[in-house]
Amino acid sequence: MSVIKVGTSSWADQTLVRSGWYPRAANTPAGRLDYYAGKFPLVEVDTSYYAVPTPETTQGWVAATGDDFTFNVKAYRLFTGHPTPVATLPADLRPSGGPARIRRRDLPPAAYDELWRRFRAALEPIAAADRLGAVLLQFPPWLARGEAARHRIAELAERCRPWRVAVELRHGSWFDGTAALETLAFLREHGLTNCAVDMPQGHPESVPPILIATADLAMVRMHGHSTAWAGGDKEERFRYAYADRELRIWSELLTELAGQADELHVLFNNCCAGQAQRDAERLAGLLAAGRVAAGAERSSR
Repeated sequence: MSVIKVGTSSWADQTLVRSGWYPRAANTPAGRLDYYAGKFPLVEVDTSYYAVPTPETTQGWVAATGDDFTFNVKAYRLFTGHPTPVATLPADLRPSGGPARIRRRDLPPAAYDELWRRFRAALEPIAAADRLGAVLLQFPPWLARGEAARHRIAELAERCRPWRVAVELRHGSWFDGTAALETLAFLREHGLTNCAVDMPQGHPESVPPILIATADLAMVRMHGHSTAWAGGDKEERFRYAYADRELRIWSELLTELAGQADELHVLFNNCCAGQAQRDAERLAGLLAAGRVAAGAERSSR
């Protein structure tokens, strides 16, 4: 049977820290990660999207977790085309005299290459400990399907090799009708994980959850279905509690998806005051019960 790992898209979100999910004794960053790793086998590193961590920081993450723990690491937002505050770049790589927010084109090639070198150096301690699940390339909702976009995705993935790479596409054109088949074929050709998302539908940035594996690692990120998705702030957009019926249906769908790959990662991104952790624990319990039942059925035949 393939491996299924369930976790959340953060362990240090401030609403989580304030929620009471952590015991009082887990009152340091290392202590909280150690406690989290005792509950889940997987986490998504969200902070690397906002700034490139140092190797010393990531080595600390490794030291706080066990041998079977897995980190999925989001790529720094400048790499994937998001407007990026200059202040989040290392001081010696910041362009001077320009706007407060920049894109990739605003950074000299040498500085861009050096930024990638530092990002890879930050991931090395995780990879060396065999704790790196994948690098997640999360593209903005305005990256539409096209040859230039496919070339960019392939180029970024190559910069991440030999590590596994997951791709989250957020523009509907990638999955509109027969385009979905072309998109999946492209990801499969390049050995890239299709990162499916469960999210509110009917918005310009909505994409359907395409539960098809394109590599040995399958991935699903659970955003929830907040009614404030269109106009709310970050906390309101992700404030959502999955109902029992939803999680039961998802446990069945995910079991089927797991049969298409060697490993499946499920990340809850409804990060608001510990809700992601509660939903992840519930789903993990349903998946475990389903596997026990399936094993018993097979042994009785």
